[in-house]
Order: sequence, then structure tokens, then C-alpha cells
Amino acid sequence: MGEIKDAFGFGNAICANGAMHYDLLNETILEQWLMPVPEQLEVVKILREVIPPVSFAVEYRGEFHREVAYVPRWDVGFDDVGVAKIEEKITEPAYKMLARCSGYEFTSDQMLEIAQRSIGHLATITHSNSGESLLEISAVDVSKGATLAKLAARLGLSSAECVTFGDNPNDFSMLDWADRSWAIKGGHADAPRYAKFVADPVEDDGVAAVIEALLELPQKHSNP
Repeated sequence: MGEIKDAFGFGNAICANGAMHYDLLNETILEQWLMPVPEQLEVVKILREVIPPVSFAVEYRGEFHREVAYVPRWDVGFDDVGVAKIEEKITEPAYKMLARCSGYEFTSDQMLEIAQRSIGHLATITHSNSGESLLEISAVDVSKGATLAKLAARLGLSSAECVTFGDNPNDFSMLDWADRSWAIKGGHADAPRYAKFVADPVEDDGVAAVIEALLELPQKHSNP
């Protein structure tokens, strides 16, 4: 978020797939919608049964904890040697849980289908990369779209006055909510089903092209 703060210099952000309302300038959490401990423990128990190769990580209070078997996708977590079972670190409500097949035994889409059937009543499940064998798990009814709708309403903004971009399942809720939403070419195959329009790939600056078009002011014509 530091890079975004430096680039824009104003505004707040929705982080952790909708679980956090964050003040960019002051680097302060304004609100959070966390996943309770009992639900976390039940999610772990069930997913171990239905996806046997799965391993877990959990995020709370700015901390990242993982099992030894969980290979982090990013640099965050490599400096943590990990624990044998994530239950040791599930001690408080969390922004997000992560479930991973580090041996790539299942795709993220396959994992998502299994998880939605087995734990959909306990949590919101999504992912941000089809090829990473990784699920992102939040509290029930917590999503980017739900939090965006909540914060927009406070500002008196409707879905017709908001613009969203996205490329993977963790973006689908906000693509679906906003009246002006763009799926990014090259993203998840299902993204266009949730968006109203499709933007060119990131390699072709598709998002920038749409923003420039949206911000273009009408030309003023002088009287003869």
C-alpha cells in the first residue's frame, strides 16, 4: 500500500479482500471485518478432510503465520519458519485465511469448487490466481464488492457512479456491483460474466486507456 500512497497522495483503500478499510495517508486501519476463531478452526478441519494436500496460513494484526508445509507465494512468510499445524496460531479473529496446495495437486479453480461446497456456509472463499493452487478465505459476507458498496453509500455514491476493474474471482463481487466495471483481458475466463465491459490486457495499458477515456472532458466550442 505504500507504493499506492506515494502514487496518489490521498484517499482510503479496501484491503484484504474487503476485510479492511485502510487510511492510506496515516497508514491506519479504520475498520475491519474479521473471521472469528471458531469459524477458522472449522474451516481448517473440513478442508483437511476434503482437500488432503492442503496447508494453511493466517493473517491478523499485521502478522502472517503459516504451516511449515505452506510455501508462501510472495516473499512475506519466508522469514517465518512456520508451525506444524496452523491451529497453534489461530488465536484471534483474522483478516484472511489462506489455503494452499504447495505441490500443485489441485488448481485454484478446483480448490474453489470443493471449498464452496464444503465450507461455503462458514466463510467467503475466493482466489486471485488460477495457477497458484491458493484459496483466500474471509468471514461470511465479506468481499471487495460488499465493502465497496458500504463505503460508497456513506459518500452518497450509487453503483452507477463507481468504476471497477478486475481479473480474478476475488474481484467478481465488485465487478458485479458497479454499473461501470471492466474485466481485464487475459484474466480469469469467467471475469467477463460479472463485468459490464472488457478492457485490453495490462500489457497494453488497458486500465489506463479506460481511465483516460472516462476523464476526458467535453470539448468547448467557441461561437463564431
